[in-house]
Amino acid sequence: MSAGMLALVTLVILFSSMRPGNAMDIKQVKSPGGIEAWLVESRQVPLLALRFAFTGGSSQDPADKSGVAHFLSGMLDEGAGDLDAAEFQERMEDIAMRMKFDDSRDTFYGTVQTLTKNRDDAMGLLKLALTKPRFDEDAIDRVRRQLLASLAYEAKSPDRLAARKWFETAFKDHAYGTSPRGTEASLQQIGSAELEAFRKKNFAKSNLKIVAVGDITEAELGKLLDDVFGDLPEKAQLEKVAETKPARGGRLEVVEMDVPQSVAVFGMGGLKRKDPDFLAAFVLNHIIGGGGFSAILMEEVREKRGLAYSVYSYLNPMDHSAIYMGSVATKNDAIAESLDIIRSELMKIAEEGVTEESLKNAKSYLSGSYALRFDTNSKIASQLLGILVEDMGIEYVKDRNALIEALSVDDLKRAAARFLTPEDLIVVVVGKPKGLAPKG
Repeated sequence: MSAGMLALVTLVILFSSMRPGNAMDIKQVKSPGGIEAWLVESRQVPLLALRFAFTGGSSQDPADKSGVAHFLSGMLDEGAGDLDAAEFQERMEDIAMRMKFDDSRDTFYGTVQTLTKNRDDAMGLLKLALTKPRFDEDAIDRVRRQLLASLAYEAKSPDRLAARKWFETAFKDHAYGTSPRGTEASLQQIGSAELEAFRKKNFAKSNLKIVAVGDITEAELGKLLDDVFGDLPEKAQLEKVAETKPARGGRLEVVEMDVPQSVAVFGMGGLKRKDPDFLAAFVLNHIIGGGGFSAILMEEVREKRGLAYSVYSYLNPMDHSAIYMGSVATKNDAIAESLDIIRSELMKIAEEGVTEESLKNAKSYLSGSYALRFDTNSKIASQLLGILVEDMGIEYVKDRNALIEALSVDDLKRAAARFLTPEDLIVVVVGKPKGLAPKG
C-alpha cells in the first residue's frame, strides 16, 4: 500500500467515526452551469466523499445483449484519455483515490473518495472515466473473463440462482426479468461499441443526482460540478421501460441442485416508494420479517419449530414496479413445512393485522435506530443519494421519524390489504426439496 493510500485509509477511519447527528445541515447547491447537488459540509478531516447516480441501469441494456450496464461498471477505471488501464490504476494509487461504479436495474452509481489536497487530480480522473473511457480490447477481455467467472459461481450458488430465477419467473418478457449480470452468450457479444453506446445514451445531466459530503465549500463544489460533469450531454436518451407487476396467481418452481439444504426465494407485488402507504408497509414488514429475531417469521419458523436458521423479508420498490420479497434456507425435508408456515402467517396478518404492542415496538426500534444510518459520512452520502434518487425531498430526513410515529394499526392493516396476497406468492426453490411439486 502506498503512503498516499495509507493516509486515505487512516482518514477514512477518522472520517467514518464522526457523528453528525441532528446537527447535519443539508444544503442544495447549484453550480454556475446549472448542475445541482446536495452538500453536507464537514471540515474536521481533509477528505471528500462524492456519490452520484444516473437514472437508467440494466433496464436500459439492449434486449439481446443483457449485462452491458454491469460490464460498463467494471470498465470505467480501466483506462481513460491518454492513460491505459495500468497507468490509470497507478495514478489512482499515487493520489490515494478511491473510485467505484455499480449498477442496479434502474440506476447506475458512482462513488469517489479523495484527500482534499488531491481533489483536483482525483476529479480529473473521474471526468476522464465518465467522458473519455478507452475500452481497450485487452481490458475488455480481462473484465469479461471476470464476469464470466462470476456467472459460473452464480450457477452453483443456491441463493444467487434462486434470486435470478425468481425475477425471470415474476417478470417474464420484461426488462426486470433479465439478469443485470447478463448471460454467457450475451457477455461474449459485448464490446467497445456496446459499452460506448450505453455510456453516451445514459450519462447525461438530465438524469444525474449528486451528493457531496466532507471538506468542500458550496462555491468549491459548484466549480467541481461544472468541471467534472459539465461536458456531459444535457439530456439522456433513455429507452421507455413499461410499468409492470409480478405475475399473479402463484407459482412454484424447483431447480434441482445436489445440495443438503434448499434455498427458497419468495415474493409478490409490493408498494412503490412514493405510495402513501409505503411507510406503513415498511413498518409492517419490520414486524413480519425485517426485524431480525423479533420478527414474526423468525419466531414461527426458527424459534418455535427450529426449521431454519434464517428467514427474512423486505420491500423492494423499483422505478417501474414494486415487489415484496423474502428468503428461507433449511434442510431439504423441512423446506415445504417452512413455506407453508410463511404462507399461513402472511394470510393471518393480511386478515387480522398486527397488535398495538408489536406496532409500538417496531416504532421504537425504527425511530431509535434511524440515526445509525447517518453515523458515518459514507453512510450519509449513501442515504442522501437514495433519498434524492427516490425524490423524497430534502426534508425527509427530518420528517421521517414523525411520519412513522403517526402510523396506526389501521394504517398497517390497510397497507397489508393492498399487497399481502399469499395466493399470488411466487416461490423458487433451489436444492433437492422433499414434498414440493412445481406449479404455475
